[in-house]
Amino acid sequence: GGTPKEPVILPAYSTVALIEDTADDPWALPELQSTGLKWSELDTKGKILRVLISIAKFFLLLGFLYMFVCSLDILSSAFQLVGGKAAGDIFQDNAILSNPVAGLVIGVLVTVMVQSSSTSSSIVVSMVSSGLLDVQSAIPVIMGANIGTSVTNTIVAMMQAGDRNEFRRAFAGATVHDFFNWLSVLVLLPLEVATGYLFRLTQLLIDSFNLETGEDAPDLLKVITDPLTKIIIQLDKSVINEIATGDLAARNKSLIKIWCKTFTNMTEMNVTVPGIDNCTSPSLCWTDGNLTWTLKNISEKFNLEKCNHIFVNSNLPDLAVGLILLALSLFVLCTCLILIVKLLNSMLKGQVAVVIKKILNTDFPFPFAWVTGYIAMVVGAGMTFIVQSSSVFTSAITPLVGIGVISIERAYPLTLGSNIGTTTTAILAAMASPGETLGNSLQIALCHFFFNISGILLWYPIPITRVPIRLAKTLGDRTAKYRWFAVMYLVLCFLILPLTVFGLSVAGWQVLVGVGVPVIVIFLVAIFINVMQSKWPQYLPKVLQTWDFLPLWMHSLKPWDRIVTSVMAFCGARVCCCCKCCKKNSSEEEGTGEKKTGSLEMYDNPALECSPETCEDSQDDTLKNTEQTSQTTPKTTNL
Repeated sequence: GGTPKEPVILPAYSTVALIEDTADDPWALPELQSTGLKWSELDTKGKILRVLISIAKFFLLLGFLYMFVCSLDILSSAFQLVGGKAAGDIFQDNAILSNPVAGLVIGVLVTVMVQSSSTSSSIVVSMVSSGLLDVQSAIPVIMGANIGTSVTNTIVAMMQAGDRNEFRRAFAGATVHDFFNWLSVLVLLPLEVATGYLFRLTQLLIDSFNLETGEDAPDLLKVITDPLTKIIIQLDKSVINEIATGDLAARNKSLIKIWCKTFTNMTEMNVTVPGIDNCTSPSLCWTDGNLTWTLKNISEKFNLEKCNHIFVNSNLPDLAVGLILLALSLFVLCTCLILIVKLLNSMLKGQVAVVIKKILNTDFPFPFAWVTGYIAMVVGAGMTFIVQSSSVFTSAITPLVGIGVISIERAYPLTLGSNIGTTTTAILAAMASPGETLGNSLQIALCHFFFNISGILLWYPIPITRVPIRLAKTLGDRTAKYRWFAVMYLVLCFLILPLTVFGLSVAGWQVLVGVGVPVIVIFLVAIFINVMQSKWPQYLPKVLQTWDFLPLWMHSLKPWDRIVTSVMAFCGARVCCCCKCCKKNSSEEEGTGEKKTGSLEMYDNPALECSPETCEDSQDDTLKNTEQTSQTTPKTTNL
C-alpha cells in the first residue's frame, strides 16, 4: 500500500481580512512615521531645503485654513439664501412655538437651514423683544439651535470617508457633539417643562443685575475673512427677522444686499390719522373739518453707495444665487479639507508628531489627572470666543481627530468648551442690545449658557457618565463598515426626524402624544433589551436573548448594505464615462482573488472557480499559501 493521501483542506470563504492590521484597537492613535531621511543624515543643502519646504507647507496650511473658514461663511450665506425666508415663516407661527417639542425641532430645522446658531438665536431674540414670543417658549428653540449647529462638523467628517480608520475616528469625533446635545435635550427639556428651572434661574440673575447697554463682542475672525467673503456675497439678514416678526413687505425683499451706504433723513410732517387716539401726543393733535391731523416724524431713506460683491447687479432670484454659492462653497470646503489633511499628514511625522500628540493627549500626573479635561474645556471656549463660531472650531478639530493627532477622549472636552464659548459671545452680543430689549436678550443668552453647563454636569464629571463618547465610537464603527450609513444618519437626525415631529406638532399635541409616546416606549424597551443581551442575557427569556426572531432587515444592516451597494453599482455603471475601467474593477472585486489596497472586506474561495483539469493543482497551491499565511499571520483583523 502507498502512503495515505493527506486530506485537502480548502480555504474558507472568509469575510475577514487576511492581513493583520498595525494596531489591534482601531481607536488607538496611529504612529505617523517619517519616511524621509533623518535630520542628522542630511547635508547643509538638504537641511536648508527641508526648512524652506516646512515653512512653505506651514504658509500653505494657513492659506488652506483661511479658505476653509471663508467657505464655511459662504456656506452659511448660501443656506440663508436658499432657506432663510422659509425659516422666517416657520418662526412666525407662534401657536406651534408654544409647544416645547415643536419649538425644539423648529430650532433644529432653522439652524440647519441657515447653518448658524447665532442667526437663529438672533431671530428668537428679536421675536422676544418685539413681544411675539415669551422667554419660556423661546428656551426649547434655543436648545434646538444648539443641536442644529453640530451638523456642520458632521458634514466635514464625511469628507474623510476615503480611509476607513480615518473616517471612523473623524465621524466619531464629530458626532460626539451631536450625542451630547441630543442626550442633554432628552433630559433637560422635560425637566424645564416640568419645573422651569432655566427660566427661574436666569430671571433671578437678570433681576439681581444692574443692566446697562455695553459694547458688542469683538468679532476677530470677521476682520480677517470679510475682505474675501464680502467680494463674493453680502446679505441683509434683517429681512429674515422682519419676516419672523410679521412684516408682510419683507416677503418681497431680497436677502442680497444691494446698497451698502444709505442715509436716513428724519423730518417732521403733518399727517392725517384715523382719530385723536392715534395722535403722537394730545398737544400735537388738531382737527380740520372731518380730518384729524398730527405732527409725526417721517423717515426717508436715501441710497448712497452700492455694494461691491459679484451678485450686486445680477437679476437672479435668491434661490438661484443660493444654489450657486452652495455648490461653490461645498467644492472649496471639500478641496481645502482634503489638502489640509494631506498637508498635516506630511508635516506631522516623526518627532514633531510625538511632541504634539503628547501635549494634546497626555493627562496631568496622578492626583490632578481630572484637571486636564477641564483645561481642555477652557481652551475650547477660548478658541471659540476668538473665532466667534463653534462650527468653525469643531470643524477644524474634526480632521485632526481623523488623522489621529487628537484622541476622541480629548476632542470631547474641547467640544464641550466650544459649546460654552459660543454662549459667551451670545451673552456679550446681548449686552450690546438697546435698553428696552436688553433684559430679554440677556435672559435667552443666559438660558443657552446654563443649558450647556447643565449638560456638562450630566455627561462629563464622572467617567462612567461620558455616554456620548461610547455612543460616538459605536456609530464610528458602524459607519466605517457601512459608509453610506453616515449619509443616512445625517438625513435622519437633522431632517427627517425634526420634520416628522414638526408635522405631528402642526396636527396638534394630541396627535404628537398619540404617535410619539408609543414610539419612545418601543425605543426605550429596545435599548433595555440590548443592554440586557450584552450584560446579563441569562435573565432574559430564551427568545429575547438574541434578535434572531425578527426578520434580518430589522436587526442588521447587511440586507440594506446589499441594496445600497447594488443601487450604487447600477448607478456607477450608467454614469461612469470610463466603463472599461469600471468593469475591470468590478471583475477584480468579484473573482480574480487579487488583493486591493485599502480595506479588504471579502475573499473568494479559488476552489469554487477553478476548472476540473486545474482544480487539483490549484488546491495544492492554495493549501501551501494558506499554511504560509497561517504561520505569518496568527491573528486576523479588519483593515
